[in-house]
This record gives sequence, structure tokens and C-alpha cells, in this order.
Amino acid sequence: MEQEERILRPVRREAPSGPPPVNREITVSEGITVKELSEKLDVKASLVIKKLVDRNIFATINQTLDAKLATEIAREFGASTATVSFEEEAMHEVETAQEEKDQVKRAPVVTIMGHVDHGKTSLLDAIRQAHVADKEAGGITQHIGAYQVEKNGRKIVFIDTPGHEAFTRMRARGAKVTDIVVLVVAADDGVMPQTLEAIDHARAAKVPIIVAINKIDKPGAQPDRIKQQLSERGLLWEDWGGDVVMVSVSAKTKENLELLLEMILLVADLQDLKANPSRPGMGTVLEAKLDRGRGPVATVLVSNGTFRVGDYFICGAVFGKVRAMLNDRGEQLREAEPSTPVEVLGLEDLPEAGDSFQVVTDTAKAKQIVLYRESKAVEQSLAKSSRLTLEQLHKQMEAGEVKELPIILKTDVGGSAEVLTDTLQKLSNEKVRISVIRSGVGAITESDVLLAATSNAIIIGFNVRPERNVVAIAEQEKVDIRLHTIIYNLTDEIKRAMAGLLEPVYREVYRGKAEVRDTFRISKVGMVAGCFVQDGQLTRGSEIRLLRDNVVIHTGKVGSLRRFKDDVSEVRSGMECGVTIENFGDLKPGDVIEAFVTEKVAPEVFA
Repeated sequence: MEQEERILRPVRREAPSGPPPVNREITVSEGITVKELSEKLDVKASLVIKKLVDRNIFATINQTLDAKLATEIAREFGASTATVSFEEEAMHEVETAQEEKDQVKRAPVVTIMGHVDHGKTSLLDAIRQAHVADKEAGGITQHIGAYQVEKNGRKIVFIDTPGHEAFTRMRARGAKVTDIVVLVVAADDGVMPQTLEAIDHARAAKVPIIVAINKIDKPGAQPDRIKQQLSERGLLWEDWGGDVVMVSVSAKTKENLELLLEMILLVADLQDLKANPSRPGMGTVLEAKLDRGRGPVATVLVSNGTFRVGDYFICGAVFGKVRAMLNDRGEQLREAEPSTPVEVLGLEDLPEAGDSFQVVTDTAKAKQIVLYRESKAVEQSLAKSSRLTLEQLHKQMEAGEVKELPIILKTDVGGSAEVLTDTLQKLSNEKVRISVIRSGVGAITESDVLLAATSNAIIIGFNVRPERNVVAIAEQEKVDIRLHTIIYNLTDEIKRAMAGLLEPVYREVYRGKAEVRDTFRISKVGMVAGCFVQDGQLTRGSEIRLLRDNVVIHTGKVGSLRRFKDDVSEVRSGMECGVTIENFGDLKPGDVIEAFVTEKVAPEVFA
């Protein structure tokens, strides 16, 4: 009987076991080798190689692994991973070894920003008693300069930018160099478009703002009017119950410059800026240039530690040795402490602005990382990663990659900007938050595209068009521009994108552009526009937009098209013609007729 039971009892088969439970966490840096991964996992390298062979990857002990692959292999050994860059790993090792008593107070790094011709360089020139503006063409800053000044025995570092583009590009590369932004506003001019851009950029970087109201010595200066305008933009003066320091200054008469420096030091004290000079140096590249006599030269701002002549360093995908260092006055230095701007010689190639500059002790590992980054850069240039588009939004939301949809909004009038900002922000839900990072009036500009590229934002134009050349820049930067004239269509498109229902069925194709040179009224015909075709072609019956100062005032169709006395079906670039627009007669010289056609296209498939 027992024998029968033994025969009838089903045989238990072992189910294939999954990966072991996670019992530890390791850090994986870029370009990690099989040997390094095995050491971190505390297993033999041969076992890691076996796991790779199981995936049809035949690797040697010194082969570099992709971070994703290293994470998957570590999981099979019961370890979760945290991915860090080579610099972050090196920095973490140093920081765990250092003590609190090694930390000392460092000088604040101040970026001067503001509208063109509001006196940024003149203010900096007055502060440091050197004539930078005199040497520059037309008083425009031609380069990024970093300068050190002293006040009450304490140093302040000033960065003078040639515009917000440099500030944005560095932020796009993850660089955080600025501690304080000094916003320069001319007291006789007021808050201008670039002033608002500077505020947007400073807020996006989460940096405290000090307002310097310049040119108070001029007869038409109205500092209180500036304070009122800034309060409307969310910058409220301390005396009015806000938290923004505002100082009325004059670069010409040097009035209140000492007070401005004191306020900078006060705001810096509140931030409690510290660094450790005894650790290996690290910093950020402010600019890089190719000097005919000296080779690649980089202007570097030391953020922590100390740079010394002879140090080996890694800077993005560039390796080198510090051959020489010069300060902002052109004097040679043997070492540079935190918050010191220096020119560094000894790079093998040109780094990019915003690259981190890190002194290394393991030169072999650093060279390996540089080679890994070079190969990655080649891969990225061959298949340039696309920016976020509405079509991709839902897919990335499902993957948990996107928590926020940044939008830059440009409209024809201020009221529309206000209403649309509120409307779009109310569409936010628990899965995705819509954030309007800039709203403004007027045409879509290059600055908007640059901010969108930095913040991975989508640009929405409501009754406005992009400026000339901006479309080409947007395509190059892979920035998504959406143009609308009806508010419901705009909100519906955003809703469908959030719900993953967006299916692009129609696409607008640009056909040509003509400028209205003169207008004349003909009986039984109506208003006729004498036009010159600047670009592409105009065809009879084609869809058109009528633009006045880059704002759409009418959308319709071409009624008739004539050359001399003949009716024609199309007029090409460089030719003159007479145009009527169906059911519309309010044409004026200077208007632009933009022709387009709406084509039906198959929905794009995104990998």
C-alpha cells in the first residue's frame, strides 16, 4: 500500500527561481568595468562574466558597461543600484572623508543680468575700477568675464554675461555656479522684455535676486516706478513688506555702490556659503577658447577644494594637466582656492561651457572615463535625442519619466496670456503638473526657443507666429512649437496629450510669404493688395494668414491672384502681384501674407 502511495504521489518540480531579494545597495558610476562591478558586488568577476554571457554579451574583465546593463546584472546578485557620474562618485568619497571643521566660508558668486544698455558692464566697471567697457566694441560685453573684488576684507566674485543665453546654456548642462543674481534695471527706462527674461532665468535656477536700480543720476530717473513695476512681477521691495533687496545706484557717480556690495555680502551670509580648501579641486567651466599660442584655454570658477599647478583633471570629455593658471588680472597663480575664477592651460581639447572640472588622483580611471564619454558623445550626435513633444508625453508619463509639463506661452495681448496661464495650470492633475515657466506678449523669439531647450518645455503661440529664423533654430534644438488661434483647440490638445489620446492627423505645411507694399480699392472687386513675394510661392485658393507686427489678424483664403492684367494660378518668389483675400478688406502696407496648406498625415510612431 505504501508503495502504491509512493507511486501515485505527484512529483514536485522546482519552479524557476527569480532574482534573489534585494539586501543591499551599491553605487554604479558611468563607464564602470566588469572588474569594478564584481568588486562592488563582492563576487568573482567570472560570475559577472557568466551573467553577461547568458545575455549573449561576451565581455572581458576590463570592458566598460552601460549603467542600465550594470543595474540589471547587480539586481541578479540581489543588489539595487544608484547611478552617479564619475565626478559625483569621486566627490562623495572625498566628502565622506572630510570633517566639518575643514569647512570655511567662501566668497559669493554674483551674476550681473538685465536688459541691454541698462548699464551692466558700466556698473561692474565702476565696482572694480577697471575700464572693461572702454575696450569693448560699442560697450557690448563680447565674452564671459569673471572678476574678483574686495569689500571689508571679504571677496566677491562677479560674472558678467553677454546675455541670458550663456547663463541658460550652463544651467542646461546642470551647472550651478551662481549664488546671487544682481538684476540691473535703468531708472529712466523701466522693466523691459530682457529684464523679465532675467527674472525668469533666475527663478528657474532658484537663485536669490538683488535689484540694482541704475542711472539714478539721470534727470528722468523714477526709482519708485521701477519698484512698482517689479512688484507687479512678484519682486516686492523689503520696505513694502517683501523679501527682495533693492538698491538705487549710479555707475557714473558711483553713488551707493558700497551699499550694494554690503547687501550682496548680507544675502551671502544668509545662504551660509562654505567650502573645503584642503580637498581636491572641483569647479565649473565658464568659457573655453582656442588660443593660437597657448592652445585650448578654459576660464574655470573653482567651487570647492584647491586647484594647483601640476594637478591632473577631467573636464567633461576632456582630460588634461594644469600647466599654468592666471587670475582675472593676468597674473600667474600656483594655486586657486574656492570661489576663484582662473584661466587654465593644459587641456587636450576644448570643453563646453558648464562642464564640471574635477581634479583626479586615479589618472588611468579618468582617461578610461574620457574615452567612454567620447564614444557616448559620438552616439548621441549620430542619433540626437529629441526634445519632449506632446505625442511622447503620455508614453513618458506611463513610464514615470515625466511629472511636469513645462510650457512657454506667447500671445498677441497681455489679457490672453493671463487667462491662458490660469486655464492651462488648472488642467494639472495627480499624474502630471502643467507649469507655465514664461508667458509673454509678442512673436516667438530665439530666447524663448533657448529657454524651452534648456527646460525641456513646449512653446505655445496663441495668435502669434515665430520670428524669422526661429523655426529653423527650433528644428535644430528639437523644440516643439504649437500655434493656435482658438483657446478650446489649445486646451483640448493639451488634455488629449495628457490622456494619451493625441493623434496628429493634420499637419500644416508652409508654402510662401508675401509683403503688402501698397493697397488700392477697385469697384466690384474690393480691396486689392500690391504684394512682393519674398519666399516660396502664392497660389490661387491657398489658405493664408494675414500678419501685422507678427500677430495674426485674419485667417482665410486667397480670392484672386493677378500679374499685370492677367489672372494667374501662382506667383513665385521675387515677383510682384495683386492679391485679394476672400471676405476681408482691411489690408495695410507692411502686412505679411503667409500661405500654407493643411495636409493629412499618418500618425507618427515613436520608438
